[in-house]
Amino acid sequence: QVQLVESGGGLVQAGGSLRLSCAASGTFFKFDVMGWYRQAPGKQRELVATVTGNVYTNYADSVKGRFTASRENARNTVFLQMNSLRPEDTAVYYCNALGRSREYWGQGTQVTVSS
Repeated sequence: QVQLVESGGGLVQAGGSLRLSCAASGTFFKFDVMGWYRQAPGKQRELVATVTGNVYTNYADSVKGRFTASRENARNTVFLQMNSLRPEDTAVYYCNALGRSREYWGQGTQVTVSS
């Protein structure tokens, strides 16, 4: 059974940094795409960043220049380095992975940015 487990969330002041990690278990193949989504209270889940293979990255306009996504393909792990955090970045952040025509989600990790 495939599981994605996130870690690294927490409370930080505006302007601070956090690093999220997501590790997959129960897989015998490498995911095609891994990335991050977030959902703020009362809002729909939205894309934050994705990494295809180990080269191509895609970011939401709201995080470009502040967030960096990266992967360790050998371990099916994805990271999200978040700098210059803003109160509007407050949300539950979910790890996402695509592979073998299936999509997987983590349970989410809370990120709270205080002003």
